[in-house]
Amino acid sequence: MHLPINIDDLINGTTVEWERIEFKEGWNDLHILHTICAFANDFSNLGGGYVVVGIAEKNGKPILRPKGLTPEQADKIQKELLNLCKQRLKPDYTPIVEPVTFQGKLILIIWCPGGQERPYETPESFAKGVPVAKHYYIRKFSNTVKPNKTEKEELLRFAAVPYDDRVNHKYSINDLSPGLVRSFLQEIKSKLFEEFDKLTFEDVCRQMNLVEGPAEYIKPKNFALMFFNPNPEKIFLKAQIEIVSFQNEEADKNFTETVFEGPIHQQLKDVLRFFKSQVIKEKVQKVSHQPEAIRSFNFPYEALEEVLANAVYHRNYEIIEPIEVRIHPNMIQVISFPGPDSYIKMQDMKAGKVVARRYRNRQIGNILKELKLTEGKCTGIPTILKAMNKNGSPEPDFVTDDERTSLTVTIPVHPAFREINFSTLKLTPTAKQVLRVTRNAILSTVTISMMIQTKATSGALRRAISNLLELGLLAYTIPDKPNSRLQRYTVTPNGEEFLDFLDKEEESPF
Repeated sequence: MHLPINIDDLINGTTVEWERIEFKEGWNDLHILHTICAFANDFSNLGGGYVVVGIAEKNGKPILRPKGLTPEQADKIQKELLNLCKQRLKPDYTPIVEPVTFQGKLILIIWCPGGQERPYETPESFAKGVPVAKHYYIRKFSNTVKPNKTEKEELLRFAAVPYDDRVNHKYSINDLSPGLVRSFLQEIKSKLFEEFDKLTFEDVCRQMNLVEGPAEYIKPKNFALMFFNPNPEKIFLKAQIEIVSFQNEEADKNFTETVFEGPIHQQLKDVLRFFKSQVIKEKVQKVSHQPEAIRSFNFPYEALEEVLANAVYHRNYEIIEPIEVRIHPNMIQVISFPGPDSYIKMQDMKAGKVVARRYRNRQIGNILKELKLTEGKCTGIPTILKAMNKNGSPEPDFVTDDERTSLTVTIPVHPAFREINFSTLKLTPTAKQVLRVTRNAILSTVTISMMIQTKATSGALRRAISNLLELGLLAYTIPDKPNSRLQRYTVTPNGEEFLDFLDKEEESPF
């Protein structure tokens, strides 16, 4: 049996977070059973996890090259594991096991998806002839632990299986496309792809955890229909992405609308291609006395990719509302439903310090990570902020209502691309001086202050520079490090145009 994941990526922590992988050099039945129980409980809705037997670990990371197992050891472990789970783990739960040759050594990978009947419990020890208490176990960071009182209450309260991982009794395995499943396995380079034509489609779906039920009543899970049905928007109403492009800054009748449907990962890829071909633009500003040109994009692709992937990952597919992307000349807004959980503070979100306790869609996240369409746990917002900062763009804005019914993420355009009405633009005398002295020059704050005969610490000077940067008339020479001691400033093309406008205005007799 082959797992629907790239083994190299799994062991190197490329597609699965380290806290969802546990490495064991040898077989330790008690500790491994506790970890299987914790992954089955899937306290944070991350999608369970993997136990890798035959590879030692240090600080949660694998020690390679692996020590490995003998074929006899691997067979014995699989038999013991089956009996162990049936006798000691309640309710019934059986993980999926695959022997794998990795770097020339035989290892066992035990895949433990989040269970359908959680919470699960197992004995604390295997003492013979002595009553042994059973406990729930959860994962906390990279450790398997007993939950404290609050965590236990939370585990019991949120025991319901996430919507994306539930069985859908209205549809059948025939509603899943073998072609879509096969393409996915090929894209992620799973060994299951090599066996695809040798297995029945039912066997493939069971190995991928796409279906459940006995042979006479096999039913797909919701996430399987979202990814591997050609038209999931007909099953999950409005499971689509709609783009509305406005010609003017204010919403008016001059707009175009494009709807993206189909498997949700395909929607995401299609929208990202649309961004690349229709939306994203680059400016290259050559600066005198500096060999490197300043390159900037109106909207950094990495930020848009992460915002949209997060919207697909975290939306509630029971809500009949599409993901909406509104493109204005000076910003892009991505609106999804619902908003973040109430325990997440918006100020933490804006600062990139979100620590999610529970994820809304555990299986959708797993597949998006396999396809490398989204980052790992809690890295989405920091990735967005980093991409905006590297491009020299203003910070994004995150807005939700008190009831957290929706989330709007606004990505402002880079200042150099901002549409400016020069006739209505009002600058202070200091700002105009700064703009004039930096024309055709690269200057530091100290040099600018000397040229306009003011102090470098002057509040008026700092406000003027800040305002010019915000308007896109002035630019950093090191945009991703605004506080660098080597930071210098130069006039942008917009700034040049504004200076030309000022010159003509001053020459005019009227």
